This record gives sequence, C-alpha cells and structure tokens, in this order.
Amino acid sequence: MKKTLSLFAVFAFAGLSSTPVQAGNHYYVSGMGGASWLQNIKIQSTYTSENYTDTYKMDPGLTLFGAYGWNYGRYRLEGEIGYLRNNFKSLVYSGLDEFGAPFSNTSYPMKGHVSVLSLMANGYYDLPIGSSIKLYGTAGVGGAQVSYENVAQTTQNYGYSVKATTLAYQIGLGVTRPVANHVTLDLRYRYFATPDFTVSWDYKGTDYSNNTSISSHSVLLGLRVGF
Repeated sequence: MKKTLSLFAVFAFAGLSSTPVQAGNHYYVSGMGGASWLQNIKIQSTYTSENYTDTYKMDPGLTLFGAYGWNYGRYRLEGEIGYLRNNFKSLVYSGLDEFGAPFSNTSYPMKGHVSVLSLMANGYYDLPIGSSIKLYGTAGVGGAQVSYENVAQTTQNYGYSVKATTLAYQIGLGVTRPVANHVTLDLRYRYFATPDFTVSWDYKGTDYSNNTSISSHSVLLGLRVGF
C-alpha cells in the first residue's frame, strides 16, 4: 500500500512541472479547516465462528487540509494533504458469539480517537454565477492512513492502538468569492470515505482482525491564493 500512496503522490504533483495550457491561468495554494462529522464506525469480525458488529458513535471533530494546484480556466487540478480527527463517544455490541449467544446491545461510553491522514489528487469544475461568485464541484481519489489511538471503554485502563492504510475518495460542492487581489474565499461541503479495509491488533495476548471503513461529512472555510 505504500507503493500505492507513492503513485498517488506522483500523480497529484506531476503537473507542477508543466505550464497551464491557456495564457493568464496560474498556480495556487489553498488551506481550509472546519468541522467534521464522522459517521458511525462499524467493525465486523472476520472470524467464521463469530458473527458480531461493534458500532462506535463519534463526537464531532476537526478537518484540516492544504493543497497546491494549477488553474485551467473553469477546470482545476491539485494535490492535497488532509487531516481529520474525531473522538470516540460510545460503543454498542450486537450479534452472536461463537456459542450462538447474543451479545448485549448495551451502550458503553468510550475514550480514544480516530485520525485520518490523506493524500489526494482532486479535480474541479468552476461555474460563474455572477460577476465575482463561482460555484464548483470537486472529486478526488487517493490514499489514507487511518489511526485508532487508545480506544477503550472509559472504565478500562487498557486501550488498543492500530493503523491501516487504504484507498480513499471524496466529493464536494462549494462557492468562492474574491476578497483581495489573487485571494479567494472558499466555502465548501465535503464527503470523504474509504472502501472496506482490515484492521488487526493484539488485545491481552489475542490477535484480532476485523473489517471496517470510514466516512465523514465536513463543512469547511478557507482561502485560495493564486500566483
């Protein structure tokens, strides 16, 4: 998977050594930040003798990212580095154990957090709707490193930490407006997600392997500076 991330990095920044095809277009840097709402994380057992799902509810969190791009008029391409973090709120067990007995659906308060470090290649289409305001749509693909840190029930002293690398994708809608020479204000909604991936960890001497995925909604505000 490290090779996959390297390929995405090459793809995202390959255009930086070329000149935009139309006169008057320019490169830019941008930065954004805002609130993120990570959807419930479901972790499903991969063991054939067990059939259960752990459903983690999450607190609202933070999304930050920066990008370097190049502008082709109504079209833009960019490479982006992003960071997302949300704290765990509660956990509900459901399903059957290896003896066919049902797990309790009781909710347990949780501690710990999940963070996502992503590297994305994005495309944009800008649509003018006035003398200075533009609407845009965006989509991107790339890779993400998902980290679970110190995850445990609040009454436990022992927590597990694990990392996994996976593919990722995102879509978004936004609106921009110039606020100074070569400086643009950017307001955006973003949906970010991964396909299913496997996480493995050791808990009190026992190895566990489970399937899961990540998806989030974010509202972001930032600036784009052209040059």
